[in-house]
Amino acid sequence: MTQPIDLYFWPTPNGWKATIALEEMGLPYTLHLVDIGAGDQFTPEFLAISPNNRMPAIVDPDGPDGTPISVFESGAILQYLARKTGQFYGATERDRISVDQWLMWQMGGLGPMAGQAHHFLKYAPAMDPPNDLPYAKDRYRNETARLYGVLDRQLARHEFVAGDFYSIADMSIWGWASLWEGQQQTLDDKPHMARWLDTMGARPGVQRGRAVAAEKRGDFRKDTGAQNVLFRKNT
Repeated sequence: MTQPIDLYFWPTPNGWKATIALEEMGLPYTLHLVDIGAGDQFTPEFLAISPNNRMPAIVDPDGPDGTPISVFESGAILQYLARKTGQFYGATERDRISVDQWLMWQMGGLGPMAGQAHHFLKYAPAMDPPNDLPYAKDRYRNETARLYGVLDRQLARHEFVAGDFYSIADMSIWGWASLWEGQQQTLDDKPHMARWLDTMGARPGVQRGRAVAAEKRGDFRKDTGAQNVLFRKNT
């Protein structure tokens, strides 16, 4: 009998990667909420699992050789779970190379850039005192737009991001891309991305993953305490 994986999670685009993967792969898991606005990510217990004080993280009691293993970083979690189950990583080595390329594109490009767009467009102007920085807003809005152009051109050639098969690359990108409006983007000139967003959003596994602890997802613009934890804590 498969033992549940312990998932350390908060409902953000990075957290959704893990819940979507676990739901799509049919893996049982036990949810542990890490309230990032309250500083749960800085506790010694969590740092022992995720030394970079970021969620999601997992502990799999049935790791390699049947011994427990902890994994942090959302991309590494997706790769681990795909290898563990043999799902959503393509059928050939060429497929896997394509998946890895687009997964790294998300990890090193879209995630950080869209995250900074959210920060400077939504949160920084609402801080006390406000940090309304036109240069930063333009820089990250424009770079996010460029990346979505890359994504749209790829999806013009393929049904899914890494090819004509659904993969962990799609799971990694969807959470950020689904929030395009908050990044002040448009889909008017990105019909293929729009089609892909609709396809992804219709998947039951994506819907279930997105719904996990959805009631906990708040608006940090209205919570100065959470702002101090998230944006001003240096540890």
